[in-house]
Amino acid sequence: MNPKVSIVLRSFNEAWALRDTLPALRAQEFRDWELIVIDSGSTDGSIELIERFQPRQLIRIQPHEYNPSRVMNLGMRLASTGFGIFLNADATPQGNHWLGPLAKALEDVKTAAVFGRQIPRPDCQAVFACDYDRCFGPERESANWDHFFSMVSSGLRKDIWSKRGFLENLQYAEDDEYTRWCRSNGYVVKYCPESVVMHSHNYSPEQAYKRSFGDARALAASWPGKRADFNWFRTLFLGWLNDLRHDVRYCTRNGRPAELAHAARIRWQQRRGKLEGFHAGWKTYRGIAK
Repeated sequence: MNPKVSIVLRSFNEAWALRDTLPALRAQEFRDWELIVIDSGSTDGSIELIERFQPRQLIRIQPHEYNPSRVMNLGMRLASTGFGIFLNADATPQGNHWLGPLAKALEDVKTAAVFGRQIPRPDCQAVFACDYDRCFGPERESANWDHFFSMVSSGLRKDIWSKRGFLENLQYAEDDEYTRWCRSNGYVVKYCPESVVMHSHNYSPEQAYKRSFGDARALAASWPGKRADFNWFRTLFLGWLNDLRHDVRYCTRNGRPAELAHAARIRWQQRRGKLEGFHAGWKTYRGIAK
C-alpha cells in the first residue's frame, strides 16, 4: 500500500531527543506514512539512530547550508504523497494519536496548512513555559492574534504548496509568511489541539534577542501595516509590560515567583529584538521611506 502522508523530520545534533521521537513515530495509530529525514550535519550519534530506523530517504547537508525555507521546500519536493507532515527532531509526539489529526485535517481541499499543540519539557524556564501556554494552552491567547502558526509539528497540502512554496530569501518566520500567503489566497490554516508534541527551548538573553530580531526582520517583508506600527513606546515599553503581566500571572498560578526577575530580562531582550529587527527588515525588504 502506498503511504498517505510523508513525515519530514529536520534534525541537527538532537540524538538525546531522537531516542524518544523515533519510537513515538513507530507507535502511531495512523500507519500510512513514509519518513524523510534532512539532517544538517549532526555529529552526536543522530545519524546512527536515524539509519537504524530506516527512513525512506536520509538527506545530509552541512550546517552552513541550512536554510529553513530551502530545507522545507526540499522536503515537500521529496515527498511522494500529497501531504507533508513536518516534525522537528526535538519535538516528541505524546501518545499514539499525534499523526492522525494532522493527516485528517489536510483532507479538506481548502486547508493549506495545519499545526498541532506543543507542551513544554519539564525543565522549561517559566518565561518560555508561559509562551507555550499563551500559544497552545486550553485558553490560548494566540487564537485572537491576527495570525499564528508553528512549523515544529505541522502539515501542508502539496498541491497548494506547489503554487508558491516558502520564500528562500527569509532566514526566520518563513512559516508565518507562507501561511499568511495561504490565508490571503482564500485557504484555511487549522489548529489541531489533539495532536500534541513535547518541545521547548531555554534561550539565553542573547539568544532570545537574536531569535526575536530574526522573526521580526522577516515579518517586515509581509507586514500589512506601516513601519510606524513598530515603535519604542508601543512595541518595546508597552509590549514589555504586557508580556511581564502574563509572566506574573503564570508564575503566581504555578508557584514560580522566583523566576520573575529572569522573565523581565528575557522579555526586554525579546522586545528590543522585535523593534530593531522589524525596522532592519523594513529597510531590507521595503525601503526606509514608507
